[in-house]
Amino acid sequence: MTAGVERRTVVVHHRLHADFAVPFPWLQRLLGPNSGLELDTGGLRVRFGPWLVETPLGNLAGAEATGPYHALRGLGVRLSLADRGLTFGTTTRGGVCLRFREPVAGIDPWGRIRHPGLTVTVAEPELVAEAINRIVAGS
Repeated sequence: MTAGVERRTVVVHHRLHADFAVPFPWLQRLLGPNSGLELDTGGLRVRFGPWLVETPLGNLAGAEATGPYHALRGLGVRLSLADRGLTFGTTTRGGVCLRFREPVAGIDPWGRIRHPGLTVTVAEPELVAEAINRIVAGS
């Protein structure tokens, strides 16, 4: 431990599951039953059909509710060419933008492309942002 640096243990008392905001039943079937955002003591996991982003709690840097989005920028799986951010989108209404201390793998199966942030269109973006920011404040 570095002198003068205090480390506190982050405890997640409950498991948070946030479903994607899916306006069409066929899209929910396409994504599968395991799609969504999971936040618990094991870390953060976001599954969007075959894509998966996972990281430990200590890698979370913050979150904020964002949107609404333009249809070309908010729907599907999208890689930002500007900052390599990743989007898992099902609606243009809004979502939550997650920031990471260290970029994470997500869009390619080999993990070569790393993402500093992930935007997901969950049903309750404000709740997810609040939960993540509480964890970050406690770390």
